[in-house]
Amino acid sequence: MNLRNQSCQHPLGISRRIAVQAGAVGLLGLGTNHLNALRAAPTPDGKQASGRARTCIYIFLSGGLAQQDSFDLKPLAPDTVRGEFNPIDTATPGIQICEHLPLLAQRSHLWALCRSLTHGWNEHSQGHHIMLTGRSDMPRGFSGSKPQASDYPSIAAIAGDATRPRNNLPPAVALPEKLVHNSGRVIPGQFAGQMGAQRDPWFIEASPFQTKSYGAFPEYDFDHQDRERTDTRVFQAPNLSLSHGVTQAALNKRVSLLSELELQRRFLDSHAHVEDFDRYRQGVISLLSDPSIKHAFDVTHADDRTQERYGRNSFGWSCLMARRLVEAGVNLVQVNLGNDETWDTHGNAFPHLKNNLFPPTDRAVSALLDDLHESGLLDDTLIVMAGEFGRTPKISHLAQHYSLPGRDHWGAVQTVFFAGGGVTGGNVIGASDAHGGYPVEAPQTPENLAATIYESLGIPRTAAWYDAVNRPNHIYHGEPITELI
Repeated sequence: MNLRNQSCQHPLGISRRIAVQAGAVGLLGLGTNHLNALRAAPTPDGKQASGRARTCIYIFLSGGLAQQDSFDLKPLAPDTVRGEFNPIDTATPGIQICEHLPLLAQRSHLWALCRSLTHGWNEHSQGHHIMLTGRSDMPRGFSGSKPQASDYPSIAAIAGDATRPRNNLPPAVALPEKLVHNSGRVIPGQFAGQMGAQRDPWFIEASPFQTKSYGAFPEYDFDHQDRERTDTRVFQAPNLSLSHGVTQAALNKRVSLLSELELQRRFLDSHAHVEDFDRYRQGVISLLSDPSIKHAFDVTHADDRTQERYGRNSFGWSCLMARRLVEAGVNLVQVNLGNDETWDTHGNAFPHLKNNLFPPTDRAVSALLDDLHESGLLDDTLIVMAGEFGRTPKISHLAQHYSLPGRDHWGAVQTVFFAGGGVTGGNVIGASDAHGGYPVEAPQTPENLAATIYESLGIPRTAAWYDAVNRPNHIYHGEPITELI
């Protein structure tokens, strides 16, 4: 029996019910306030991998970044299109980006742009589902109001299922929070969907959601409509310490006691693999004892120089955590820079981009590039930065909601940022028209973006994931963007 294809089973071949009944977590006394689906790191049969181990950091800008105001400015377009920002030269002749991204401009030799990614949806929920799953069509019965088991699996979920774990952390992680609408509605597309909830990516919820507060708190928090609000959010890394009163000696005794539960475990579930449970238990213990894993999470206590380079805010801490997790051996890290709609600049767009969104993003992503480059990890770490769509060419003003103008949703084209993983720096793929409204050269699809990520992770193009009744489902639905390499 292939346990990983059973919907009731934990991805390691044992149900969470069995883990609880066997007393593993309780006996170990874990103080894991954010670890809702703790998983160890065996190498299960059936995992797909090829070539050397590679990693990916997928930076997701929920809300939708305006291409005309960031990486595809149109200075010759009419006033109603070009916006308030001026282009500046980058370190690469012929490539210009927004004047409010000066640190990234200095590092253009490390990154490339695709200015022609396109899909057909202008709604947030559909756009999230498309760009987080790499599928342009909507699954049957799709609901924008909630995640469903019929949703396509996210890129992170597929990466977690199709790549080999290399440590005691799961192979795919999303941080610092789930994407949640300010009404409390959870956004579809970020979970495992058809693969089953047991194969959801591991969410590190370090950034608690708060209604109507956006941005890189506490330094750059803001509200789109400038409403009166109090932002009391605190960025809290996962707590991997032992529970109060549990000493290392007590932990050792509890580990010994676990071995006495062998017979009980066999009775609890006759088809649970003993080896899988042992690996799960060992992974729990290792999370408590591995200094490198604790270091990866403890970003708010980084040294002053590191904090200054990344920024003492949720964007900086998230990118720093992503870098450390990659160094610790996680294969894919999805970094949500801002909760749902943080980049949804319908109004007050130019002051909020200039003062609240571009500065922490410019700083954090630049520091991430520098550290990976200097450590030699950038060649094997693909960085992708995108939102669920772009913004309209024409500037609009919803005066009843916003004091100043902005841009609306626009799926027809957006610019996607790539770096590392063999990407040729100082490179631009594709082009949009004179108003930044439609692709006119080398259009790319979300399927191609996903395929680029999968190939960078070493997932074979013939790979498949298997559902609860053991039916294969293709992973690739497009072709990697070869012009990037």
